Amino acid sequence: MKIKNILSLAAAALVLASCSDKMDYKEYSVYDEDFVKTTFGRSAGIVTSVYNDLDYDFGNYSGAMLASATDESVYSHAGNAIEKFYDGGWSASSNNDASLWTKCWRGISYANLFIDEFRDEKFEEYLTDLDYKQELHQYQNLQYEARFLRAYYYFLLVRSFGGVPLITQHMEADEANVQPRVSSDEIFQFINSECEAIQDTIIKDYSDLGNMQLKSKNETGRVNNLCVLALKARAALYYASPLFNPSGDKARWLQAAQANKELIDECKGRGMKLSKDYSSLFQKDNWQNSEECILVRRIVSASNSFEKYNFPIGLENAGGGNCPTQNLVDAYEMTNGKAITDADSGYDPQNPYANRDARLAMTVAVNGEQWPNDVLETFYGGANAQPIAFATPTGYYLKKYVNKSLTIGALNATTERHHWVIFRLAEFYLNYAEAMLNYTGSGYETASGLNMTAAAAVNVVRTRAGQPNMAADLSASAFAERLENERFVELAFEGHRFYDLRRWKVAGDQKYRTIKSMKITKTADGTFNYEVTSDSKTRAYWDDKMYLFPIAQGEILKSGVLEQNPGW
Repeated sequence: MKIKNILSLAAAALVLASCSDKMDYKEYSVYDEDFVKTTFGRSAGIVTSVYNDLDYDFGNYSGAMLASATDESVYSHAGNAIEKFYDGGWSASSNNDASLWTKCWRGISYANLFIDEFRDEKFEEYLTDLDYKQELHQYQNLQYEARFLRAYYYFLLVRSFGGVPLITQHMEADEANVQPRVSSDEIFQFINSECEAIQDTIIKDYSDLGNMQLKSKNETGRVNNLCVLALKARAALYYASPLFNPSGDKARWLQAAQANKELIDECKGRGMKLSKDYSSLFQKDNWQNSEECILVRRIVSASNSFEKYNFPIGLENAGGGNCPTQNLVDAYEMTNGKAITDADSGYDPQNPYANRDARLAMTVAVNGEQWPNDVLETFYGGANAQPIAFATPTGYYLKKYVNKSLTIGALNATTERHHWVIFRLAEFYLNYAEAMLNYTGSGYETASGLNMTAAAAVNVVRTRAGQPNMAADLSASAFAERLENERFVELAFEGHRFYDLRRWKVAGDQKYRTIKSMKITKTADGTFNYEVTSDSKTRAYWDDKMYLFPIAQGEILKSGVLEQNPGW
């Protein structure tokens, strides 16, 4: 790939924030390598472009989120591409996410280019500039950013495809296309080794650089060492999980526990903690959250597309969208900490949303509440309900990440920027708990160098939600069930569920393929009757080959050496 083609990308399309500051992106139009190397800014533009493919999901499948390929939600528009994940239409020649492969290799290619050919520039013609040392200091850090981003894209690839080619130097396309796959073990080991190599060298905090702070620029939104630790910790959890650890090697669970604890301790050392307001993590100013957020992807362009996709049917231009399932709603406990299936919980099937975990009301819009501006009617025949086309098939609408203040009508429409949380601290408490449970075989045991139990880690997350601590006498299997449930509700609609069910190798279980909904009818006296219904037909198809994605047939043919994943 020619240099001029790389740096003529529209690098201004996105802005990334590491919680509290913005990065200024620029566009470059260049013609040769020597020209690029003449200034700090042009050379740094290569790494800036690598940030452009950081993942997010504000309806990547023509409005549908990946959540709607799981038991989290159902997309209200039949025939959407998301259905290929579960209706048997997914194949190597009809690849549901071919862009994932493309964008990851694009990022890896640009990172390799910078690391191999641009990282050692001295820009000596600028030696007399007052901020030369500061410019050079930040420029030299870019090699570590590039290495992080390369490892990050390798993680996206391995969690979806398993083993892939491991390319760690800049190659022309013809050479890169004929590299063979290596094992998933090698990819995970590469990610871990890269993170360990740079975690103590990459800048810790761009907003606190002392005498190396640039006065004329604000680029503190770039990845820092917390991002590196977070990637290492998440990747370690996946590497220990059944999909990638078929022998059940406990040493991997220990490594995952250690990596997640390392991040937690580093965050604590900087005064970070879980934010009091859970819902604020998913609102328009979440990029400014410096308490809990570790890495947030900011999108420059203001939009109301996500709201158009997900506002309730009945509003002008609203699409209904990703409708939470009864499966998810049922996962939210009562405020007393008991599951709704517990006879002593106090759950009332005819008043189903009373006294529930507060996260339910922050995530799911239910019948009778005001959302976004009017009282929501999801009972049959209601203003936002079936039989209206594209109305919620589950009885619910989505709140999380939806900006209720926006207007989507043809007149006076308003827009805002949307920002996707990639890493936040709560995830890593849950990651740690899972690793410790699988390593020790108990929710209540510690290990050498790991003085926090799995229960204690989960309780940090539950306390923020206002939920009681985990019971102190659960068996390992019962604890695992409660932990899975906690992960389901805490991380709902954040892109985890789809991959969690795969790395645990349970996505094929009927439990996760039977979608439950709430059928609501209004009675003659104006009250409502609530009835839970189940439908296994909407997720009837499963094949174990679907634990990994197929590589697009075009890539197989172009390469000549790439081997397809089994079964595809």
